[in-house]
Amino acid sequence: MKTLSLIAAASVLASGCVAVDAARDAVRPPGLNPISTPQPLAGPGVATLPMPDRANGEAAGVNSLWRAGARAFFRDQRAQDIGDILTVRIQIDDRARVQNQTSRTRSSEDSLGVDALFGLENQIDNILPNAVPGSLVGASGESSFQGQGQVDRRETVELTLAAMVVDILPNGNLVIAGRQQVLVNAERRDLTVTGIIRPQDVAADNTISNRQIAEARISYGGRGTVSDVQRPRWGQQLTNAVTPW
Repeated sequence: MKTLSLIAAASVLASGCVAVDAARDAVRPPGLNPISTPQPLAGPGVATLPMPDRANGEAAGVNSLWRAGARAFFRDQRAQDIGDILTVRIQIDDRARVQNQTSRTRSSEDSLGVDALFGLENQIDNILPNAVPGSLVGASGESSFQGQGQVDRRETVELTLAAMVVDILPNGNLVIAGRQQVLVNAERRDLTVTGIIRPQDVAADNTISNRQIAEARISYGGRGTVSDVQRPRWGQQLTNAVTPW
C-alpha cells in the first residue's frame, strides 16, 4: 500500500506539472531562445575522444611565404577554425520495410496414479472415498499463438542550415553544431545539427553534406498551437504510461 501511495503521489505531481506547462503554453505562445554559443549541442564529452596528438604548426618566419603545417599555399576560405561558419546540406531519403509472421502451437497432457504402495494405497479410500488409485492426478493444457506485423516507413527531409565550428579534435577533425528557430503565427520550428567532419570534406563553396558528418545528430521539430493540437492530452499520456494493458 505504501508503494502504491508513493506511485499515486508521483503521478499526481507529474500530471500537475504537465498541466501547468500546458496552461502556460496556451496563454503564452512559445518564443525564440536568445542567441548563444551552440557548444552545448555537441555535448561536453566530444573533445575527449581518443585521438592522436594534434600537430602544432610553427609560426611563419620573417619575409616567408610558407608556414609550417599549413594546408595550402593560399588562404582557404573554408571553415577550419573555431568560430568559423559553414553550410550543412541535409538530404535524407530513407525507406525501410519489414514484415514478420509468427505462429506457435503447444499441447501437453500429464497423469499420475498409484496402484500399489506398500498397502498404503488402501488408505486413500478413507480420505477420498470415490478416488481411483490408478488415476489420482491428471492435467492437460493447450496454447496457441499467432502474430503478424508489418512496418513500411519512409522519411524524406531536405534542409539547409548554417553551423559553427565549436571544437577541433587532436587529429584535426572539426566538431560542428548549429541550430535554427523560425517563429510563424505562434508556431516555432526548431532545427539542430551537430557532428564531426573532416576539413577535407568541406566543399569549395564552404558546404558539407549530412552524409559526410560522423556522429551526426539531426533534430527537426517544433512547438506551438498546431503541434499542441496534434499531441495527445496530458491525461491520456498519463493513463497510457501507468496502465499495464
